[in-house]
Amino acid sequence: MTAPKRSARRPAKTKPAPCPDCTTGQVSESFKVGPRGKRESSDRQEALCLTCFGTGHAPN
Repeated sequence: MTAPKRSARRPAKTKPAPCPDCTTGQVSESFKVGPRGKRESSDRQEALCLTCFGTGHAPN
């Protein structure tokens, strides 16, 4: 007779830490407009977070 197999339990996955610079993977940045003077626009545009590369999780 063979011994009954024991099922190995995997440890629960831990949630990755959130990114310190963003929460969604995107950040708002202002941009400059105009031919030479490049005045600062009051509008904002979404950009990819360079810390987490858009994942929203802290880098390892």
